[in-house]
Amino acid sequence: MTPDCTDYCRTSCDGIQQLPACHRGGGTSHYTNSVPQPASSKPDAKMPKLRPSQRLVLAIVPPIAALLIRLLGHTLRYEDRAEPGVTLGYHIPGPVVFAFWHRSLLACAHLFRDQGITILISSSFDGDLITRTTELLGFHVVRGSSTRGGAAGLRAMQQAYAEGRRCAFTADGPRGPVFVAKPGAALLANSVAGHTADGQPTGTWVGCFYALPDRAWQLRSWDRFLIPKPFSRVVVTWPAHVPAGEVTTASVQAALDRAVQMAEDS
Repeated sequence: MTPDCTDYCRTSCDGIQQLPACHRGGGTSHYTNSVPQPASSKPDAKMPKLRPSQRLVLAIVPPIAALLIRLLGHTLRYEDRAEPGVTLGYHIPGPVVFAFWHRSLLACAHLFRDQGITILISSSFDGDLITRTTELLGFHVVRGSSTRGGAAGLRAMQQAYAEGRRCAFTADGPRGPVFVAKPGAALLANSVAGHTADGQPTGTWVGCFYALPDRAWQLRSWDRFLIPKPFSRVVVTWPAHVPAGEVTTASVQAALDRAVQMAEDS
């Protein structure tokens, strides 16, 4: 068990445990309500034309994958670990910015399903598969990455934030290296919220989390992707948020590293 962490437990079938008042956003608000309207998001380049075989895969695989994720997810038991004073992400309304590691994507796909969370997915065929699957799970998807289509992806995430959505980044996606944060979450956080007297954005805070199954298959992929085994326990950790004004790629990296440490110590 992680020392000095507030422990909340819930199962995917029974819903979210009600938090005490001190964890429901009481006291001073740290959430940003006003944001600038970003420029409209248009693709930087057209996606390559799909082959007939790819179209067939896109028609068949996502519905099956989404169904399997829901079936698997209902066998999992999620347990939250939060550092003192940290509100669990489920209970924070948008607009907010969160980051997590790519390898925990499957466990998170079920955990955060049907909440309309906005996620950034790469402009590739693999991204097409993930997009269609996650949309069937109730996510709102924008396309782009830190490489191909990055500017358009950031503009689309800015728009999602302006619309009051919760925005989430796989910090080391789409191609790694594993456990190395890219600047997407920090760029978004520092480009939104209110403005100073000279017109510069004040920025918002960033939350980080990590989901670690106690029993899982680990793929031989760049991210060491985890597929939780049925009926396993998944620990979800929530370290202290990175405050507005202190958000950098390095500070997001440190918070994500802390989330991993908390999970491994559980």
